[in-house]
Amino acid sequence: MQLEVTADTTNLSYWLNWRVLLCAIWLFTPIVIALLMIWKYDASGHLKSDRRETQQDANQDLCSDKTWKPCLKEIHPIWLLIYRVTAFSLLLATLIARVVISGGGIFYYYTQWTFTLLTIYFGCGSLLSIYGCWWYNKISSMVTSGDYHVGTDAEDGAYIPLEYQEKDSNPEEESCLHLAAAKCSFVFEAMFQMNAGAVMLTDCVYWIVIFPFLTIKDYNLNFMTVNMHTINAVLLLGDAMLNCLRLPFVRISLFILWTGAFVIFQWTIHAFVSVWWPYPFLDLSSPYAPLWYLLMALTHIPSYAVFALIVGLKHHLLSKWFPQSYQC
Repeated sequence: MQLEVTADTTNLSYWLNWRVLLCAIWLFTPIVIALLMIWKYDASGHLKSDRRETQQDANQDLCSDKTWKPCLKEIHPIWLLIYRVTAFSLLLATLIARVVISGGGIFYYYTQWTFTLLTIYFGCGSLLSIYGCWWYNKISSMVTSGDYHVGTDAEDGAYIPLEYQEKDSNPEEESCLHLAAAKCSFVFEAMFQMNAGAVMLTDCVYWIVIFPFLTIKDYNLNFMTVNMHTINAVLLLGDAMLNCLRLPFVRISLFILWTGAFVIFQWTIHAFVSVWWPYPFLDLSSPYAPLWYLLMALTHIPSYAVFALIVGLKHHLLSKWFPQSYQC
């Protein structure tokens, strides 16, 4: 899909006007706010978590890792693993097929950016679930053999102190493995929260704006297009129903930075090369450009809020209906 070039984007007059100034305000103001939110609520808390005084505290967090635990105790972690491996295989196959059919130019679009991020999310989730299944089975076997006792914590639940590890295990290797899993878990959770808004935004913009109103050849209804704009939300919602992850509203900042990175990428390309815009509403030569940019910026709030509401409702209902089994 290629739109017509409406103006020479390399011309200085294209950028030095009131429309671009307003669009820049709508773009960079949320980015700055998002960065401040991350610095205030995320960066400081993460630095504190890195300064834990005892290995037992770190191990406690790892054993209560919500990235691989299902939301209910009756659901074995292997079912979440199977779901994630299946989702990853399906997304990767779809992405490869899309590249083969349309070429690498598909990554010029926000849809493919988000679809690729979602594929990486499920790939990373599969690895964490493999780690979780290994750790879960190790706990179960040690419980059966009676090689250790379980300590408890009022907030985080059961954990296994390192001094009760199996005799034939290598403490250094396991410590490195747990540390790597902890770092991956932090990134994985961030991708989940980033995808939550990006997937909703991608699908809503396509089905509400692009498909009904914009007559573009590549946006005609076909299997591949429908597949990429439906399967992403379905698979992410399925994972959200099974896992223990949450969506605090402050993490909308990650979603804003993701979209902001895409728009800055497009602006940078067009500043040096006069090419078509991937979406008509990104074209800065339109007199309605400031309105479109403002509308797209505001759309981030309901896009993230809807997904957060669904996840929050899930946690509320499960904790109410299955109080003994709920482990999030």
